[in-house]
Amino acid sequence: MIVVAGEALIDLVVTADGQRAVPGGSPANVAVTLARLDQPVRLLARLGPDEYGRQIAEHLAANRVDLQWAVRAPEPTSVAVATLDATGQASYEFRLDGAADWQWTPQELPDLAGSSAIAFHTGSLALALAPGAQALEGLLARERDRDAVTLSIDLNLRPSIVTDRAAEQERVRRQVPLAHVVKASDEDLAWLYPGRSVGDVMADWREAGVSCAVVTRGGEGAWLLAPNGVLHDQPAVRTTVVDTVGAGDSFTGGLLAALADIDALGDRPSDRLAAVTESQWTTVLRQAATVAALTCARRGANPPTQAEVKALLTAPR
Repeated sequence: MIVVAGEALIDLVVTADGQRAVPGGSPANVAVTLARLDQPVRLLARLGPDEYGRQIAEHLAANRVDLQWAVRAPEPTSVAVATLDATGQASYEFRLDGAADWQWTPQELPDLAGSSAIAFHTGSLALALAPGAQALEGLLARERDRDAVTLSIDLNLRPSIVTDRAAEQERVRRQVPLAHVVKASDEDLAWLYPGRSVGDVMADWREAGVSCAVVTRGGEGAWLLAPNGVLHDQPAVRTTVVDTVGAGDSFTGGLLAALADIDALGDRPSDRLAAVTESQWTTVLRQAATVAALTCARRGANPPTQAEVKALLTAPR
């Protein structure tokens, strides 16, 4: 199974037609994407005792996300207010003070040794907000030393919340070498490293020990720097955009699912990723882009099923 850790919150989506409360949070969205792509997935999340927390738990369970390691926390559920503009692009405001998601303690985190985990994914605010971020970073460090599961991070920065660019640069510098797969958006990198090229940042990550560096570029597609130093350029899959909520998360889930399908996740992670062929990387990226496109074509963070992805991938072009 793939283990995902991090926030499971409520997206309060605001449009010209009103607002609606839907379960979200970047790691939770990745977990749902993996489950819909028929990957066994377990979510490490702290779920609040309020109605929003119950709504999130029901949503995850209905999508076959394993909650065996979820913590039933006493703190309230985090809320992200997502306001959509006329093009479907989302801007976010977060209500996080004292919320459940950020209170991880080392005692609440499981030992992955002896489990059936082949990969561990985390990122977004879960790796940025204290005190829980330190606990998750410690888990990443231990697992990197153990070399038994593939470690994945999605930066998914939130400059409106964590505003100290220098501190974020230091955090990312510290955390990136703990992962085998690192994903970011071009918007993440433009804020984090103003004036630096995406290619230079990806090369730095490779020098730091990252096997696979991925940068999504919105409607321009995505770049992937493979372990052998080859840069793969995946165009965006054409679609009619309803909104972009959850698109990056669904890309991440699609990427990890595709890697699992070719047995590229598991023990000796660097060796497994190095063994992926050029044609396999093309297939992996195509699947991730297709999953993201299908998510953009519908309202909210609503990733497609494996059958829907397969139908689009095999449709005549």
